[in-house]
Amino acid sequence: MAPPRQPTSQPAAAPRYGAGKRRRPIWSLVFFILLISSVGIRAYKDLSRPEAWAYWKESYFSPSMTSSLIAKADLDGPARGRPALAISGTIGTATASWLRERLDEAHLTAGDTVLLSSPGGDLNQAIIMGEIVRSRGLATAVGVADGPGRITRSYCASACVLVYAGGKPRYGIEGSVLGVHRFVTSAPGRDPVADTQRTAGMVLSYMTKMGVSSAVVEAMSETRDVRWLGPREASAMNLVTDPVLRP
Repeated sequence: MAPPRQPTSQPAAAPRYGAGKRRRPIWSLVFFILLISSVGIRAYKDLSRPEAWAYWKESYFSPSMTSSLIAKADLDGPARGRPALAISGTIGTATASWLRERLDEAHLTAGDTVLLSSPGGDLNQAIIMGEIVRSRGLATAVGVADGPGRITRSYCASACVLVYAGGKPRYGIEGSVLGVHRFVTSAPGRDPVADTQRTAGMVLSYMTKMGVSSAVVEAMSETRDVRWLGPREASAMNLVTDPVLRP
């Protein structure tokens, strides 16, 4: 019997792992690295600004204001027995978002009250906060919660008054006071007089929109120190719209 014949050609070598795949050009990797680097540099520049760090701190770590929900506010008039959200502290660079979240959690409805106690703070945030209060049909008052539902007098000064102006109605609480003064905002290299005039115009436009007399802006412009408004004066300016509520 004849021996088997040898194959005339060698079998093709088994394909190596990954053979046939297209290699990604090196320039695409370089482009990806440059893209990530540019984003990182931009983020670093943004977060290196003091106001950016303050915003992140207030948003996620240490809010500048505190809040407590009063299930049934112990106030005379239409506010009696209705829920109220008491907020106190300084208005910071992220307080408007903070307030919106607290109001969502509290489930306040039109006619409920936001109770304020604050020395003021960030002017722009205060205007946004007032807009939020107005858009939800909430009332405002100045005071603090002392025990379940019991309200005691307090004060609302500077930028806090702009938040208070957002209420409809705006209750007056016996013994509580509103304080106003001139707002001075000026960035380095800018004309402080022009900035002050621009700020006054912005405040006047906002107060007019909220139904407050321009007399309150005139009172603000008269002094850099806080001027405390008496109940009659605040009512004459239509800042306080409803009769004094006894705490």
